[in-house]
Amino acid sequence: MCGRYALYGPVSRLREQFDARIEELDFTPRFNAAPMQWLPVLRQRPTGERVFHLLRWGLVPSWAKDERIATKLINARGESLADRPSFRAAYRRRRCIVPVNGFYEWKAVAGGTQPYFIHAANDALFGLAGLWERWTRPEDGEVVDSFTIVTTDAAGRMRELHERMPVILAPQAYATWLDATTPLERLPPLITAAPDEALAVHPVSKAVGSVRNDSEALIAPQSDA
Repeated sequence: MCGRYALYGPVSRLREQFDARIEELDFTPRFNAAPMQWLPVLRQRPTGERVFHLLRWGLVPSWAKDERIATKLINARGESLADRPSFRAAYRRRRCIVPVNGFYEWKAVAGGTQPYFIHAANDALFGLAGLWERWTRPEDGEVVDSFTIVTTDAAGRMRELHERMPVILAPQAYATWLDATTPLERLPPLITAAPDEALAVHPVSKAVGSVRNDSEALIAPQSDA
């Protein structure tokens, strides 16, 4: 599961780490990015050029009659991408990468839940595996590009927080994931849990539970509940 994350840049890190252009991107730091928001996503053109665009979080399949389906498709289980009607076309041809500084997960504790912030042990940006789709609203013809984040079974310390986690791509896997011509049999090995040594985890304020809160204070370490 991945329902909130942080991306606060700077833009230069996006360009350098992902070897990409920033095209018409009004980048606003987000410490509490949430579904249905417009967020930076990396896609690759047929020429091989990598470009960041703003896409809406919550996938709307091209065949959908109602865009409200997006709220149910913020994540996609990696094990069933090739089979589920909502994801299989995008899995074949429209893969993307979602850049994040880190993401949040909630652990069940006595009396409620405690949020944790998971980020790279080396402080690099994560590149999360994603899928994107293009949908046209019947009423007005507006085109909506949207995305979902691919998840897998959690492992190691992450399993103490939740049974699922987003797929964190190794930098050397970016090209394989983004290239629409990559044979599908080469993709499943990429859909795996990141090793413990790549992750740093700490508890954070419960204020992250409200999407109205969005400040650097949300990622500050707190005492365990």
